[in-house]
Amino acid sequence: MAKSTNQNAEFSQTIGQSAAFGLAVGFVLRKEIEGGYVNDPRDPGGETNFGISKRAYPDVNIAELTRDEAIEIYHRDYWLAANCDKLPNLIAVCVFDAAVNQGVGAATRLLQKAVGVAVDGKIGPKTLNAVHNADAHDLMVEYLGWRLHRYANTNNAFTFMRGWSNRILRLTAFALANFGGVDAGDVGAVKPEGGV
Repeated sequence: MAKSTNQNAEFSQTIGQSAAFGLAVGFVLRKEIEGGYVNDPRDPGGETNFGISKRAYPDVNIAELTRDEAIEIYHRDYWLAANCDKLPNLIAVCVFDAAVNQGVGAATRLLQKAVGVAVDGKIGPKTLNAVHNADAHDLMVEYLGWRLHRYANTNNAFTFMRGWSNRILRLTAFALANFGGVDAGDVGAVKPEGGV
């Protein structure tokens, strides 16, 4: 695990970005998340490498895309586009992952639903104020619930739902371990009152 953290810190230093982005992009680039080349005919994104799809980037040679090029795309077109640099780290990593997997517009609209503000897909002062005044752990749970709801209502949920659910579970553990200040096992645990 320490090796992964060091590798993520190198990503951050390479492009001069925050440690939060370095950790978030390190999570997304894990093999079981978005790492590696895939060309699954069932995936509407089509040919994909490091999670960057031919559908979204028709002028990019996906098969030859390097990890560093993918990181640059993620920073510019996902991290900054979803305003993750303005969010608390725990929420930023969740919104970034949603932007990568579900699109920037969906990621921002789901955040607005989760925090209870008008849903317009634009992260402005009202959304930011509501996010910063919310309990980050509660907001994360609400946000990830909205992500699962959106996944369940897509046309290809039957094919990909198990993988998407696993992604959310891995993201939850990752986010809490790196930004949550609590043991991942504590989230949602019911603490008995009084005795056992």
